[in-house]
Amino acid sequence: MYSLIYLSITPYFLHMDFYKKITYYEKKMGKKLSIFGNIKASHENHENWEPLWKNATPKKTYDFIIIGGGGHGLATAYYLSRIHKSSNIAVIEKGWLGGGGTGRNTSIIRSNYLWDESAHLYDFSLKLYETLSQDLNFNTMVSQRGVLNLAHNLSDVRGAKRRLYANQLNGIDSEWLDTEGVKKYCPIINTSPDARYPVLGSTLQRRGGVARHDAVAWGYARAASDAGVDIIQHCEVTDIHVSNNKVVGVETTQGRINAKRVGIAVAGYASNVAKMAGFELPIATHPLQAYVSEPVKPILDCVVMSGAVHVYLSQTDKGELVMGAGVDKYIGYGQRGSFNVIEEQLSACMQLFPLFSRMRVMRTWAGMVDTCPDASPIVGKTPVDGLYINCGWGTGGFKSTPGSGWVFAHTMFNDAPHDLNKAFSLERFYSGALIDEHGAAAVAH
Repeated sequence: MYSLIYLSITPYFLHMDFYKKITYYEKKMGKKLSIFGNIKASHENHENWEPLWKNATPKKTYDFIIIGGGGHGLATAYYLSRIHKSSNIAVIEKGWLGGGGTGRNTSIIRSNYLWDESAHLYDFSLKLYETLSQDLNFNTMVSQRGVLNLAHNLSDVRGAKRRLYANQLNGIDSEWLDTEGVKKYCPIINTSPDARYPVLGSTLQRRGGVARHDAVAWGYARAASDAGVDIIQHCEVTDIHVSNNKVVGVETTQGRINAKRVGIAVAGYASNVAKMAGFELPIATHPLQAYVSEPVKPILDCVVMSGAVHVYLSQTDKGELVMGAGVDKYIGYGQRGSFNVIEEQLSACMQLFPLFSRMRVMRTWAGMVDTCPDASPIVGKTPVDGLYINCGWGTGGFKSTPGSGWVFAHTMFNDAPHDLNKAFSLERFYSGALIDEHGAAAVAH
């Protein structure tokens, strides 16, 4: 679209004082990204783009510190500044923004979870995704292309319909497709009755889809930075200072930083950071692998997930097929692939899509996921006053990013959880009020 607009208005601008006119419109737009700024940058060889966010030097004291510069941490800082009008905030990241799980996931967004608590929180997040580009004035490339969760046996059908009815009772869009309906919605799926895993039907959430993970992180970082949040990269937290059971600050590789309240949002490393404050988390960290194929012309216009065959895939705007499955069985912090998992994913993909058999894998990677015993997150207060934790999202972290940041900001500002995250407290592991999404949410990611 931009190219068509450019071609239509370029002769007009070349006929007059080009830069004067563009600068005039840029000033009228303020800090908003706009077609006028894009045109100006294209005539300057793309050499004068302003940085999306400012890299800050740590101050001695903040009202709020967020440990972790991924999607959840940046979203928390943004909503603290925008919704709660806080200004003295810092996001501390030991590497670069979005370099952890935010940049290593498969970008799926959906809210068709079984239990009420999960469904409400994830659907709130999905609603925020639907307007996120406008809210941040940054194209997060949200594509609500629909998510299919296939059923291959009677147990799958019963479980899928149970989840479907639960979603409908919660006002969340969900519908059932029979085999013919699946074939019509996604013609390239192998629905032959002679298939090793015959497709007996599928749930469909039409509002589900994908978003660009890097754009989500960058959009939140840009908006938070514009609101006055200090973004501090390459600054590792090495200790959390606690006095009389109250957090007073953090020790970092750039020195001590004092704070009234501190939030932990470090997927994968949550257990390690919690130990700095003197308490344990019921979390296990596993590698999660994914890979992409060589790019091809558009052929798959929805997200397909299968718990029985155990693969899920979608196609990017560049034409690559993005595929993944479950977490590795072992516990670890490695971010590299292994051939046995890749082999299983490729085999599962061939069962559903035989026409992909001649495609080549282009690259593989892995991220780290921290998983609680009930496969639900921990979002709330900790045993240390003024210290809050947001972790344990397992493989559902990316789809929850806006909602997670929103409720975590509310919790940190008010020193009390929002109704949406009240059930996800650390205390549930003492009370037994677990939210068991293991295997209940189609595929646990």
